Amino acid sequence: MSSLYDFLETNSLYIVLLIVLIIWVGIFGYLRSLDKKIKKLEEK
Repeated sequence: MSSLYDFLETNSLYIVLLIVLIIWVGIFGYLRSLDKKIKKLEEK
């Protein structure tokens, strides 16, 4: 278990960047799906 804490301490910046990247990808995917739904409604 201590090796996990050592890993988190030495790579905390990369872990934060990974989490932020995942959040941005999720926001981008949500906006893209929302845009597709809006385009379908505009066509009707």
